[in-house]
Amino acid sequence: MSLKKCIINGVIVTMDENRKIFEDGFVMIDGNEVIEIGHMGDFKVSGDVEIIDANGGIVMPGFVNCHTHISMSVFKGLGEDMPDRLRRYMFPMEDEILDRNMVSTGARLSLIELIQGGVTTICDMYYFEDEVAKAVKESGIRAVLGETILSKPSPDSDEPYGGIEYAKGFISKWKGDSLITPAFAPHAPYTCDDQHLMEIRRLADELDVPITMHLSEMLHEMEEFDSKYGKTPIRHLEDIGFLSERLIAAHLVYVDDEEIGILKSKGVGAAHNVVANAKSGRKVSPAPAMHKAGMKVGLGTDGPMSGNHQDILSLLGYYTKIQKQAALDNRICPAAEAVELGTIGGARVLGMEGSIGSIETGKKADIIIIDTSAPNMQPIYDYYSAIVYAAHPHNVVMTMVDGKVLMSDRKLMVMDEKKVLDEVREVSKEIRKFALELDRRARS
Repeated sequence: MSLKKCIINGVIVTMDENRKIFEDGFVMIDGNEVIEIGHMGDFKVSGDVEIIDANGGIVMPGFVNCHTHISMSVFKGLGEDMPDRLRRYMFPMEDEILDRNMVSTGARLSLIELIQGGVTTICDMYYFEDEVAKAVKESGIRAVLGETILSKPSPDSDEPYGGIEYAKGFISKWKGDSLITPAFAPHAPYTCDDQHLMEIRRLADELDVPITMHLSEMLHEMEEFDSKYGKTPIRHLEDIGFLSERLIAAHLVYVDDEEIGILKSKGVGAAHNVVANAKSGRKVSPAPAMHKAGMKVGLGTDGPMSGNHQDILSLLGYYTKIQKQAALDNRICPAAEAVELGTIGGARVLGMEGSIGSIETGKKADIIIIDTSAPNMQPIYDYYSAIVYAAHPHNVVMTMVDGKVLMSDRKLMVMDEKKVLDEVREVSKEIRKFALELDRRARS
């Protein structure tokens, strides 16, 4: 029998349907589930219980990162502020030097950052996703992991669309894991043809797994579909029958009201990558309109080469501020909405709202504690505003996933941070050398 744990003396921001907050509360955990939430005045200990003292901090559900490519962290910082940096640096590196070791090293680097920032669940898509799965299991976080599929040979497949067979093997191995949900990840509608997209849709239904894909992200994507089909990617995907509740659509930058209605009717989830989109100089996604229309909307960082940071806490303020600025209206996107998108909203996008995303009895114990004693956190008049506008990732002092403490008092209880950083430094030597070669090619 597992030892019960109890988080005491905390402000419990539940993110349940009624947005209930216990200002002096406790959360009792048995194994990997929350079994009781209440006020400290009603707290009673019976039997052996491990006490975790929140010391007045904010106790809340862990954050959900709905779209990332965690292994890209080894390429972070390359070609910043340069035009066409993906084609100049990222794609050649993936095609010529990316291997299992780089994927594993990059994944573990990002996973440490994710834990330290209070992210308890991610949705990742990349190559050699079995290496990512191994790293995720080592870290102890929860994840949807999609094997990338392209219409050309890729780093882990010599054949066009070889990612489909790779994904089928990956899914067979990891389906049913307690923390990992394997998925198909067609890169985008402009890099996968209709025939293969529909094959992926059929396989996803047959194997009962999600699909994650970039959608309506790029201007050239929109122009290509207009030229080829006389319609947008979303309308085209609706016409061929690809859209479904299994789809986690990343970005959705170029979307109109009618398309929001289409996506909602099909149950598509939206991963809004506010910082990565802003950094790339793209238009502001109508995520608030999607949310208002009743779509499933969550937040994502995108890959470390696009958004740099992997935590969701840093994105909350950007979400509200950028949307307010774009709308010229400071009344939209209140702080509570941002917290929703970063927690239970993200859980809905991943189809996990029944088990994570809020602190409720019967749900999994994916919980973090934010220290409120630091100067940047004081004073507090509204807890949602404090989380969104004041908190930083370093204020997260405890991260728990599935009832297991992964970080306590800012100390990692899993993974060897020094070892991972040493490995990153070694890998970066090869990457730096190849980046110089790419610069030489560009000049010649």
